Amino acid sequence: MDEGRNGRGVPTPRGRETVQTTSVNAVFEGGGVKGISLVGAVKAAESSGVVFNRVAGTSSGSIIAALLAAGYTADEMKEAIERTPMHQLLKRSPVFDLKFIGPAVRVFLRKGLYSGKKLEQWIEGLLEAKGIVTFEDLPAGKLRIIASDITNGRLLVLPHDIKQYGIVPSRLPISRAVRMSTSIPYFFDPVVLRQPFKERKKQGQTFRTSYVVDGGLLSNFPLWLFQDDETEGGDIPVIGFQMVGRSEAHSHKIIGPITMFQAMFETMLSAHDERYIEKHKLIRTIKIPTLGIGTTQFHLNREQSEALYRSGLQAGEKFFQHWDRKLGTIKISFNYPT
Repeated sequence: MDEGRNGRGVPTPRGRETVQTTSVNAVFEGGGVKGISLVGAVKAAESSGVVFNRVAGTSSGSIIAALLAAGYTADEMKEAIERTPMHQLLKRSPVFDLKFIGPAVRVFLRKGLYSGKKLEQWIEGLLEAKGIVTFEDLPAGKLRIIASDITNGRLLVLPHDIKQYGIVPSRLPISRAVRMSTSIPYFFDPVVLRQPFKERKKQGQTFRTSYVVDGGLLSNFPLWLFQDDETEGGDIPVIGFQMVGRSEAHSHKIIGPITMFQAMFETMLSAHDERYIEKHKLIRTIKIPTLGIGTTQFHLNREQSEALYRSGLQAGEKFFQHWDRKLGTIKISFNYPT
């Protein structure tokens, strides 16, 4: 039997052989509906004997991280996503569907086009199916989720930072943390938190109410989260799962301030300049082409969803063909144009 970093092997699907296993910490980038591509890359990781130790994510990446932490496999995640059309998660009262006026009024009153409640309930149901509700149900440090407190201009690493709002970190529902991390500004309602007076006084803050939105505003690819993690056997490799580039130009139709902001937000999340990504990130990151799919393109058809999944699977397979298990990186030459 081959033994991996953690000294054990796992059966292949045929059940007659074993594959070398390696424990890793994984970070998943945010990217809206493109998150299905991350599942494809996770499938490639599983097939290569990767065992996920700790996981973290931002926005849609937090969904994948949360499901992995709860014990979902790539196949189970793919099935869950396929049986729930993403547009069903866009919930708002029919009164706000009135053309032109309705959406604008809702943004004015609720600060978002849609409630994030339906998304939260979907995640809650998936986690409960595995017996997971709060962070207390997971090993300490197993899952970390990024969100943005725009009232105080603060990056939040959940569950740890939720204590600043008078909430015990271990008792924070994971589905709530995911909702915070996925609340795209003006698209989904922000999550409202109220900070206790003592905490506000200690930190010198004026406002009692804080608005928490998509973690991608402050850190869409938090590869730094696990850089200080150590075990008795040494550092655990960190692998990043990143959605990058476009196979074709994708323009945005701007017809008002809301669509303009959505275009700005999506551009901020997806405009990665591949030539200037630091070497230490590049050699430990699976880069997944997103095929021109937009972050808020919730009405994906089955073919588009499958294409994103296959893109992630192929990117993952390519990465692990050159992966050094001991170093946790891939061997690559850098030939930048001058």
